[in-house]
Amino acid sequence: MTENAMPQPRLFLAHDDSQIESCFDAFSALRPHVRREAFLTQIRRQQAQGFQVLALEQDGLVKSVAGFRTAEFLAWGRVIYIDDLSTLPEARGQGFGGMLLDWLAEYARQQECKALHLDTGYARHVAHRLYLNKGFELSCHHMTKVLE
Repeated sequence: MTENAMPQPRLFLAHDDSQIESCFDAFSALRPHVRREAFLTQIRRQQAQGFQVLALEQDGLVKSVAGFRTAEFLAWGRVIYIDDLSTLPEARGQGFGGMLLDWLAEYARQQECKALHLDTGYARHVAHRLYLNKGFELSCHHMTKVLE
């Protein structure tokens, strides 16, 4: 490795409390409403429903994360649904999100899934460019009705 070369990122599924807690800052970049003191409990509740956390660590710091689950739908069959894909603001543009998507695509194949699915906000143009470059297609509108 040359002097200026960055160490290779390490991708891992976060399982224990310290691994999950190390992902908070990266998740918070996308989900700023989530409070640190509630984060681990929330992730544990979601894990009971099949949620998993994929983390990308470099230089001892989690820089990018993906929250995802395997699910089966009448519409799509068995798929990986990506709930969250987020990178620390200072680490964006380094290919970390693409690395996570590549890992998830391979994982989906191993799990005999037919596709990767995700929802994305209308104004997230940089993210859209990444998704389109990774072969995603704009396939539907996601509708929401907030219940009070």
